[in-house]
Amino acid sequence: MPRHSLRFAEFVLYYLQRGALLIVSLSVLVSHAIAAKSAETGLLQNVVFNEYSPLSSNLELARRSLTPLTSAELPHRLQQLGKDLSEQPLNLTDEKFTLYVPVQAPPNGYALLVFVPPWQDAHIPQGWTPVLDRLGVIFVSAAHSGNSETILGRREPLALLAAQNVMQRYPVDPQRVYIAGFSGGSRIALRVALGYPDLFHGALLNSGSDPIGTKDAALPPKDLFLQFQRSTRLVFVTGDEDTLNQALDAQSMRSLRQWCVFDIESQTVYRTGHDAAPATDLLKALQTLLKPASPDSAKLAACQANMDSQITAKLDQVESLIASGKRDEAQKLLRETDARFGGLAAPRSIELAQR
Repeated sequence: MPRHSLRFAEFVLYYLQRGALLIVSLSVLVSHAIAAKSAETGLLQNVVFNEYSPLSSNLELARRSLTPLTSAELPHRLQQLGKDLSEQPLNLTDEKFTLYVPVQAPPNGYALLVFVPPWQDAHIPQGWTPVLDRLGVIFVSAAHSGNSETILGRREPLALLAAQNVMQRYPVDPQRVYIAGFSGGSRIALRVALGYPDLFHGALLNSGSDPIGTKDAALPPKDLFLQFQRSTRLVFVTGDEDTLNQALDAQSMRSLRQWCVFDIESQTVYRTGHDAAPATDLLKALQTLLKPASPDSAKLAACQANMDSQITAKLDQVESLIASGKRDEAQKLLRETDARFGGLAAPRSIELAQR
């Protein structure tokens, strides 16, 4: 090769290498900028997320939040609407979230509190931020997730996607992820905790709750419900002057214990009506949630055995009615059993429905 051609080749190679280094440098700067953005702290408003989760798909929401017989009918209903069961129920690019991130992350990572509001805007209840700072808890809440919104179409998936995206952006301890809500949002928080004990390890239920094992709070598949019984802590926080929700809390807690859920704490906020928990009561509730769970294994096992025998007896009765040709009676009893025992009666309830 002529010498001038060699020099030209070296010249081109040199600038190609410089260009590659420039590209690499720009890439590093961009990645650092993204990391810096994801590590923003303090109050962050109108945040847009972009990470979907399989936990928030229509299919998974139905499996965890509806009874098995209702869930089995869902594909036909969605088909009539021209929708796919595997799709996500909402478009994240249209959604806005409010975040509060304490400046100092705890050594083992932040705790995370996903808050379901009764109102439409995404704001933090008054006085909560100093408590979040003190305990190293990230707060996140979605806009347009209030009582007027659909449960499976918006309120539940927004809570799930909020958790997914915060955990992707920040160092969160996965064992300290909790769901919370106030008033009607608290009822949704209980539903989400019930269906997703593998994500949320506790719930703060502020002035709103329901019995479980009903059409409004169906029991999830057995493996998930066993996890809920073993490892989910529920903290009820309600004002002493909020008499309606005090009574509803009592019904809810009685129902939970009947279903072998024993890790329950109740706090009364004195001289308070139907209001979000003040800072001192939030602090006490979060400190309770942050304590490790310690289930009574023997008590839980005995209760579960009794519950299993009730389910078996009901399904045996349905099978006997089918065998006797009393299909209408069998269908009625199967529907009642499905509504009460939910996922605990499956897959046998589904098999009986197909006979």
